[in-house]
Amino acid sequence: MRILLFLVLYLATLSGYSQTSNSDLPEDFLTKDFHLGRRQKLRESMPANSVSVFFANPVRNRANDVDYVYHQDPNFFYLTGYKEPDAVLFIFKDKQTSANNTQYDEILFVQPRDAYREMWTGRRLGDQGTKNVLGFEQAFNNSEFKRYNVDFSKFSQILFTEFNNDVRDNPKDSSDMFDLIAQFKVKVNYPEKSNTSLKVEPQKNNLNTQGLATLMSDLRGIKTKEEIELVRKAVLISCAGQVEVMKAMKPGMSEREIQGIHEFVFKKYQAEDLGYPSIVGAGHNGCILHYIDNYKPNITSKEMILMDLGAEFHGYSADITRSIPISGKFSPEQKQIYELVLKAQEEAMKICKPGTPRQQLTIVCREVINKGLAELGVIKSPTEKHMYFPHGVCHNIGLDVHDLGGANLEENNTVTIEPGIYIPDNSPCDKKWWGIAVRIEDDYLITKDGYEHLSVMAPRTVKDIEEMMKQSSALDDFLLPDLNKPKSKSGN
Repeated sequence: MRILLFLVLYLATLSGYSQTSNSDLPEDFLTKDFHLGRRQKLRESMPANSVSVFFANPVRNRANDVDYVYHQDPNFFYLTGYKEPDAVLFIFKDKQTSANNTQYDEILFVQPRDAYREMWTGRRLGDQGTKNVLGFEQAFNNSEFKRYNVDFSKFSQILFTEFNNDVRDNPKDSSDMFDLIAQFKVKVNYPEKSNTSLKVEPQKNNLNTQGLATLMSDLRGIKTKEEIELVRKAVLISCAGQVEVMKAMKPGMSEREIQGIHEFVFKKYQAEDLGYPSIVGAGHNGCILHYIDNYKPNITSKEMILMDLGAEFHGYSADITRSIPISGKFSPEQKQIYELVLKAQEEAMKICKPGTPRQQLTIVCREVINKGLAELGVIKSPTEKHMYFPHGVCHNIGLDVHDLGGANLEENNTVTIEPGIYIPDNSPCDKKWWGIAVRIEDDYLITKDGYEHLSVMAPRTVKDIEEMMKQSSALDDFLLPDLNKPKSKSGN
C-alpha cells in the first residue's frame, strides 16, 4: 500500500511538472527565437510548393536493455531545439489550412508526457511543453501523426533525407520512430521496393531525397552570432584540457589516464558531451589517424603523444589536436618533424580568408611537408608518393565535428586547419624517424578579411609547449590506492 501511495504521489508530481520553470537547467541554451529564425531561413530557400520533412534520431541500443546516451540529429536540433527521440517536423513553403481553418506553415509531432516512463528515463516536454518552451504553435503528440491528413500529392517536392535501415521497432510503442517512418512512407507513397531510384534516377514523382542536404549545408555552414559564441566556448574548454594535460604529463602515465584528464576538464566546464571519440595515441599509436582504443598502460619518456579531443558544449563541438613529448622536451628528430608540421599550418593560415577553396589549404600544406620530408631524407624527393600525410586539412566545425558547409571558405564559417606527419614503425626511412606522429589542429572563425584564431590558448610552438610542461599541475598530489596491493581483512 505504501509503495502504491508513493507511486501515485510521484506520478502526480511529474504530471504537474513544467519545463518552463526548471531551475536545474543552464540558462544559456539557444533560444526558441534562434530556432524559429533558422526555420524561416530554410523556408525562404525552399522551392515553390514544397515541404521539408525531418525526423529525430532514433534511440540506439548498446546491449540488451541498455541504450546509448541519446544524441539528437543535428538538423533536427538546429531547427527545433528539441532533444528527445520519436519526433517528426514538417516545414511548409506555403501556409496550410487545418480542419478547423487554422493557418500554419510548420507542425511538430513529439513523444507524449508519460509519468511512469519519465520516472525511469527523464522528463519529457510533451505537446504542451513543446509549445511553451520551444514556441511551436502547432505541436502534437506523435500518436496523432497517424491521423494527420495532408494531401502530399499536391506538393511539387517533398524534401527529406533517404532512410537508413537502422531503426528498431519497439513493439510496446505504436508511435516510436520506426512507426513514424512507416506511417510517413504510406502517406507519401514511398516506393519501398525501388528506393534506390530516388538516388540515381531523375525524379519521377514529388519525392526528393537529394535537395535537402544542399539547403541545410548552405544554411548551417554560415554561423550566427549565437552559434559562434557556443563554438568559441567549446574551443576554450578544449584548450583548457590540453593545457592541464601538458602540466600533468609524466612518463608512466597511460593513454586512458590522459584521456580522463581531458574529459574531466570538459565536464568541469559543463560540456555535455564529446564532439567525437577521444583520440589519445602515444608513440606509434599516434600513426593511427582515428585511434580510439587508448589502452597503452605505460608510456615511456622517449615517446610523443598525439591528443585529438573536442568538447561539445550545448550541441557545438571543437576539434583540437596537440602532439607533445612525454618527457617535456622534444628530441631533435621530434622537433624537426613538429616544426615542419607547424610551418605547413602557418602557410595555410596565410590564405585562410573568404573565397579560398578548402582544398587549396591542403595543397599548400602538402607542398610544405613534401619539400621538408625530402630535405630531412624521409622521402627521396618532393614528388615521391608516400603515406606520411594521408588526409586533408580543413573542415567545418559546429553541430557536427565535420560540419556542413560549401567548398570555399566563407565569412562566419568555423573551420579547422590540421596538417600532420605520421611515420609508423618499419617505414622505408631511417629508423630514427619511426614512431613519430605529429598533428597540429586548430580552430578558426573566418572573418570578413581573414580569420580569428579561436584555439590560441592551447600552446602550439615547441618553446611554448615545453614551457607549459614545466609548470606544476593540480593533479601532482592526486594519488589513488595501489589496487595491486589491496588491504585485506581476515575473518573467522
